[in-house]
Amino acid sequence: MQKVGLQQTLTQTTKLSPTQIQVIRMLELPSIELNQRINEELQENPALEEGRDETEDLRMDDATIDEEGYMPEDGYDDGRQRDPLQNEDFNYEQYISDDETPSYMLRQQYNPADEDRREVPIIGGSSLIEELKAQVYLTKMTKPQRHVAKWVLGNIDDDGYLRRTTEQLVDDLMFQEQITITDAEMEDIVRQIKQFDPPGIASANLQECLIKQLECKPQTASVQLAHTILSDHFEAFSKHHFDKIKQRLTCTDEDFQAAVQEIVHLNQKPANAFAGNVYETQRETIIPDFTIEERDDELYVVLNTGDIPELHVSRDYKDMLEEYNNMPKNQESREAKAFIKQKLEAAQSFIDAIQQRNETLMKTMTAILKAQYDFFLDGEETSLKPMVLQDIADRTGFDVSTISRVSNSKYVQTRFGIYPLKYFFSESMTNAEGDEVSTREIKKMLQELIDNEDKRSPLTDEQLVEFMGQHGYPIARRTIAKYRDLLGIPVARMRKSL
Repeated sequence: MQKVGLQQTLTQTTKLSPTQIQVIRMLELPSIELNQRINEELQENPALEEGRDETEDLRMDDATIDEEGYMPEDGYDDGRQRDPLQNEDFNYEQYISDDETPSYMLRQQYNPADEDRREVPIIGGSSLIEELKAQVYLTKMTKPQRHVAKWVLGNIDDDGYLRRTTEQLVDDLMFQEQITITDAEMEDIVRQIKQFDPPGIASANLQECLIKQLECKPQTASVQLAHTILSDHFEAFSKHHFDKIKQRLTCTDEDFQAAVQEIVHLNQKPANAFAGNVYETQRETIIPDFTIEERDDELYVVLNTGDIPELHVSRDYKDMLEEYNNMPKNQESREAKAFIKQKLEAAQSFIDAIQQRNETLMKTMTAILKAQYDFFLDGEETSLKPMVLQDIADRTGFDVSTISRVSNSKYVQTRFGIYPLKYFFSESMTNAEGDEVSTREIKKMLQELIDNEDKRSPLTDEQLVEFMGQHGYPIARRTIAKYRDLLGIPVARMRKSL
C-alpha cells in the first residue's frame, strides 16, 4: 500500500536571470542585427532615448582608450572579469544619480571615414531566410507556432540543411527563447517547413534532400526509377556501384542512365537554388564586427560600432520617478511609479547589456589577435597556430559557451580580407619533429597532393599516408579519410578519369 505525504528535497539547478538571457542574446548578434535590435527597443521603451544626454558631462576613461578609439594588442583590464553567464545584482537606484555617459560607447569609437573600408558592398535582394519566413504565413500554423517556425529557420545552414535533431531543437528553444514544446509539436513544425520552396530545404541529409526534389517533379518513369534508386540503394549509388544496382533492379542500361540523369541534375545544396543559383552569402551584407589596424608597427583591435547609436536613460522619466517618490501614496501613484520604474530598469539593463557585449567581444578578439598574431601580420594560412575555443576561454576567463557565441556569425577585417572568427580555430597534431601544427596546414597539403595527382591513376588513401609521412606528417589512414571527407574529396576510384 502506497502512502501519500509531503517530502522535502534539496536540489541544485541553474537558472538564468532575464538580464543574463538578454546579454547572451546580444553576444550572438552581429553588428547589423544589433542595430535592428536597438531600433526595436527604442520603439518599445520610452525610457530609452537615442543620442547623447546633454544634461550630463561626458567622461572618457583614458586608461583604456586613446583619442582615436584604438584598443592596443595587449587588451585592457579594468579589474573586472565579467562573463555574461555570471550573476550580477541590479539596483535601479544606481542610475538615479549616476552619470548618463553612454559608457558602452567609451571603449570604442567609430570613425565615419573608415566606413568604406569596413563594409562589403551590398548586393540587392531579399535573403533566403526572409523568403522562408514569408512562407510561414502561408501555412495554417498558430501564432505561437509561427514564432517557433521562424526560430527553426534560423538553424538552417548555408547549404539549406536542417542538421539538428528534434531533441536538440527543443532543448535550444527552451534555453534561448524560454519556450517549452513537445517533440511531437516540433516535428510537426519542421515537417511543414520541409514543404517550403525551394524543394529540399530544411532536409536532414542529402538523401532526403534529393528525394524531396524528385517528389516535386512530374512522375515520369525515369523519375520514379530515380526515386527507387535513392530510397532503396542510396549508399550503393553514392559509391558508384552502378552495376550492382542495375542487377538488383533488373532495368536496362538506357532506363538506368535516364534515371541517373534525373538525379545528377538535382541540387545538392537547396539554398543555392534560391534566386537563380546565387549564393545567399554573396547577397548578404557583411559588416565586419572588428578591424585589425596597424600603427607604429603594432596591431590593434577596433570594434566597429557602425551605425549603432548612443543611448541613455531618459532624464524626464527619472524626474518623474523622483516626483512620484515624493507624492502621497495611493493606488494610482503606486501603479504609475511601478510602470516608470519598470521602464527605467529595462532601459538601463539594455544599455548595460550592450556595454557588456562590447567588452566581451573586445576581450575575446584581443585574445584571438594575440594567439594568431603571426597570421595577422603576414596573412599566410600556414601561420595559423592550432587553437580551440578552450584556449581563448583560458586566456579571457570566460566560459567556452561564451567564446562560442562571440565567434559565431562575427567577422574581422584584416589587410588580407574579411574572415569569420571561426576561421581561426582548428585542432592540432604533432609532426615528425615533435612540433604542434594546425590541422588546417595538413588539409592544405593534402589538397595540394590530390590537385597535382595523375587523374588516370589517382592516389589511394594508403598512398596519401605514405606521401604525408615523407613530408613529416605521420597520419593514420582513417585520419586521411576523415580530412578528405571534410574537404569534399571523393575516394580514389571516383576521382579517376580516362
